[in-house]
Amino acid sequence: MAGKLTQNKQILEGKIPEIEKTLATVKHIQSKKDSEEGISTHFELADHLYANATIKHPKSVCLWLGANVMVEFSFEEALDLLTKNLTSANENLDSLTKDVEFLREQITTSEVNMARIYNYDVKQRRIAKQRQQSQ
Repeated sequence: MAGKLTQNKQILEGKIPEIEKTLATVKHIQSKKDSEEGISTHFELADHLYANATIKHPKSVCLWLGANVMVEFSFEEALDLLTKNLTSANENLDSLTKDVEFLREQITTSEVNMARIYNYDVKQRRIAKQRQQSQ
C-alpha cells in the first residue's frame, strides 16, 4: 500500500511541472496572438520527427488530453482547464503526501507494538522457566 501511494505521488510530481510548462506556453501564445511577427516553433509530428512552423494570429490551441486524444480549445478554455488541472494535481499531491506520512507513522507504531509483544513473550517464558527450575 505504501508503495502504491509513493508511486502515485511520484507520478503526480512528474505531471505538475508538465502542466505548469503547458500553462506557460499557452499564456505565451496568447500574448503573441495579436503580434504581427508570429511565433516560430518546432513541434513533434511523430517519434523523432519534428517540423518547423511559424504561427501567425493564433485563435486557439490544441491540448493532448491523453489516450491519443487532442482537443482544440480557445485560449480562455485552455487556461481554465490547465489551471483547474494544476490546482487539482497540487491538492492530490498534498493529500498523497499526508497519506504517505500517516501510513509511515502507522507502520512505525505497529513495528514498535510487535517488538513490545515479542519482548513480553520472552519475559513470560523466562519467568515460566525459572518457576519450572525452582520446583
